[in-house]
Amino acid sequence: MKLRVSCNLRFQILEPTALILMLRPFRRGRLQSINKEVYTIKPTIPMPESIDCFGNACQRIVANVGNLMIHTSSEVLVSDMLAIAPGADFVEIQHLPDDVLHFLLPSRYCESDRLGDLARELTYDVLPGYDQVCKINDWVNSNIQYLPGSSDYPVSAIEVHQRGYGVCRDLAQLAIALCRSISIPARLVVGYFYGLQPMDLHAWFEVYVGHRWYTFDPTQSELRGGRVVIAYGRDAADVPVFHQFGSGCVLNRMDVWVDFIDHTPFIGV
Repeated sequence: MKLRVSCNLRFQILEPTALILMLRPFRRGRLQSINKEVYTIKPTIPMPESIDCFGNACQRIVANVGNLMIHTSSEVLVSDMLAIAPGADFVEIQHLPDDVLHFLLPSRYCESDRLGDLARELTYDVLPGYDQVCKINDWVNSNIQYLPGSSDYPVSAIEVHQRGYGVCRDLAQLAIALCRSISIPARLVVGYFYGLQPMDLHAWFEVYVGHRWYTFDPTQSELRGGRVVIAYGRDAADVPVFHQFGSGCVLNRMDVWVDFIDHTPFIGV
């Protein structure tokens, strides 16, 4: 399917502030194809771009005092269906690609070294690999309440487990930590999701089993496509829509749209 994804950000800049933005759809790999792209910033200021260690496009600016408006819009071809693989094998650590290894380790918001007992309890009766992840995803979906707007700042997997609710990012990070605790590589994904209610930027997760990455989303009762990836990371610390340095920047408003254009076919992997 072809989607048009758009985001508007409106800031008040109180003092000159450096920001790193992460707003362009992910361009590497074969999961999506970008046809058109618009990126405007008012007032116009220099905006060099670099690629981080995960392959994400990062735009850097120094915003001056006053109002700042950023608008992005892209037409992207994505699949309306996602690959599933019940029974896909657990990949032993010694056979993992080098660039997958860091998705095994505990990270700032995914304390996988503290959740092994729970993960093993949840998955003791299924085959190692994809089926374990299904168990974890279903448990998070059933036991952690998805409450959009309930978190103003990132919280850790342990905190989400203790309080029993969170936003999409929180549920994904708990699932990631549980997967890593049983040696399944898992990464956070942020982007757009067609049909999400209420509409906002969304977060889900992927796991590496059967020698490839597979998508899971504990906020949804069934797995659906129509997803446009912006960025991948170990957790929310790696993939903020914007990161400001200092306290001189206030986000006044963010608006997100995902519009269906047509049924142009796209074959994902």
